[in-house]
Amino acid sequence: MANHVLVLIGTRKGAFILESDSTRKSWGLKGPFCATWPMNHVVGNPATGTIYGGGGNEWFGPAVWKSTDLGESWTHSSKGLAYEGGAEPIKAVWSVAPKNGSLYAGVQPAGLFRSDDSGETWQHVEGLQKHPSRPQWSPGGAGLILHSLVLHPYDENQMWIGISAAGVFHTSDRGGTWEPRNKGTRADFLPEGENYPEFGQCVHNLVMAAGRPDRLYQQNHCGMYRSDDGGKSWQSIEKGLPSSFGFPVAAHSSDPDMAFMIPLNGDTAGRYVPDAKAAVWRTRDAGKTWQDLREGLPQKNAYFGVLRQAMATDRLEPAGVYFGTSSGTIFASTDEGDSFAPIAEHLPVITSVETMVIER
Repeated sequence: MANHVLVLIGTRKGAFILESDSTRKSWGLKGPFCATWPMNHVVGNPATGTIYGGGGNEWFGPAVWKSTDLGESWTHSSKGLAYEGGAEPIKAVWSVAPKNGSLYAGVQPAGLFRSDDSGETWQHVEGLQKHPSRPQWSPGGAGLILHSLVLHPYDENQMWIGISAAGVFHTSDRGGTWEPRNKGTRADFLPEGENYPEFGQCVHNLVMAAGRPDRLYQQNHCGMYRSDDGGKSWQSIEKGLPSSFGFPVAAHSSDPDMAFMIPLNGDTAGRYVPDAKAAVWRTRDAGKTWQDLREGLPQKNAYFGVLRQAMATDRLEPAGVYFGTSSGTIFASTDEGDSFAPIAEHLPVITSVETMVIER
C-alpha cells in the first residue's frame, strides 16, 4: 500500500479527478462525471474514501452527488434540501463538508443543511435562518451563497461559515444559535463611518490554520485578514500584497504560519491576476510578510481569475499546492509553491479544487 494523491475538481460542466502516486510527477485525469451538472464544490472524506460533489442551478435544482468507488459510479440526492413552504427555493449547493459521520451542505440562498446518512437525506439547520440579521443579508455577485464551511477538528458543536454578502458567523451549539464574527473586517462599499459593520461584509473564502482551530485566514472583497481568536477579531494582513481584492486562500497542512493567496487586480478592473502575470503569494509568518511565487506560471497575457474554492494544499511533505483557473488549467506545486507546472488543461471553468490522500 502506498499514498496516492487525488485532486478533486469541480467545474461548470461536472467533476474531474486527477490522480498521482506520492511522487506527484505524473497525473492521470478521469471525468467528466455528472457532466450536465454545474459542480460548485467537490470534496473527499479520507477516512472512508467517499467523494461528494455539491452543485445544481435554478434549472436542475440542488443536489449532492456521492461516489464510494473513487468516481467509477455516482448517485445523488436532494431529499430534504428545501426550505419550508413559502420560502425562496434553493437554487444550488455551494459547499460540502464531511465530519464525524455527518455531512454539511451550504446552499443558495444562504442556509445550512446536515445529513446523518451520508447524503441520502437532509435536514435544515434552522438556527442560521432565524438569526436576527437574516432579513438584511444581501447577495454578492454570485448570489446570496453560503460558500465556506469550517468545522472544528475536535469539537463537533463548533463551526464557522462564510456567506456572501453577510460575513462570518460562528456556532458553538451545532447550529442552534449563531454569532457574527466580523470585527475588524471592512466593507468599503458602505459609507465611511459605517464600513466596519457587525454583519454585511462580503467574505470570499475562509480557512482554518493547521493545528490551531482559533486561527482563521480569509480573503474578502475588501482585504485579507487573520484571526487568532476564532473570528472574534480580525487584523489586516494585506500589506505587501498587490491588491486588497481576491477570492481563494489555502492553509498549509501542518504549519499554522504558512498560507497561500491569489489576489486579483480588483473588483472593477477585470478580476484577473495583477498585470496579467500569474503568481501565488505565500506567507511563512502568518501574514506579516509575503513572497510572490511565479516559477512555472505564465508571466504575460494571463487574463484569468481563480475562484473562491479553487485552491488547496495536500498533506504530504513538502506540501503540494494546487489551483484551478477560470480558463480551465490546473497548476500544481510539489515544493510548497516554489515552482509550479500545469497538470491539466482545457477543462471547463474550474469552480473548486480539493485534495484527498489515500492508500491503495
